[in-house]
Amino acid sequence: MRTMCFALFGMLLTIAHAFAGPAEEAGAAVEHWSAVYNSNDRDALVKLYTADAILFGTNSTIAIHGTDGIRNYFAALNNGDRTNTILEKTAMAISDNAVVVAGFYDFGRKNDSNRVIPARFTMVLVKRDGQWLILHHHSSPRGAAPQ
Repeated sequence: MRTMCFALFGMLLTIAHAFAGPAEEAGAAVEHWSAVYNSNDRDALVKLYTADAILFGTNSTIAIHGTDGIRNYFAALNNGDRTNTILEKTAMAISDNAVVVAGFYDFGRKNDSNRVIPARFTMVLVKRDGQWLILHHHSSPRGAAPQ
C-alpha cells in the first residue's frame, strides 16, 4: 500500500510538471538560482546565465557583461559563506521562451545573522535548448519602508 501511495504521488508530480507553463518553469529556475547561490558554487551559478547576459549587481556601479564578467562579480562566493533568501517573486510570461521574474530577496552570510542586505530583483529568463537561463539580472538595494 505504501509503495502504491508513493507511485501515485510520483505520477501526480509528473502530471503537474507537464502542465507547468513558462512562468512556473522560469519561477522554479529562479528558486534554483537561489539554491545554487546558497551552495556557494560560483561556476554552477555562472552556468545559469546566458553567455551574453548582462548583470546589474546589487551594489555594483557598472554593468557586468558576459560569462567572464559574471564569474568575476560572484568571486565572493569562493568564501563559502554567502546566502540568499527569496522573500517574494512574481513571474510574468512574455512568450513561451521568455519570462520576467521580479521580487524581493535578502543576502547574508552564514556565520553572521546580523548582516542582511535587503534587495529587489528583476530577471529576464529565456529558454534555450530546453533550459531556462538568465539573460538579464538587475538587483538593487531595497529602500526603507515608508514611515
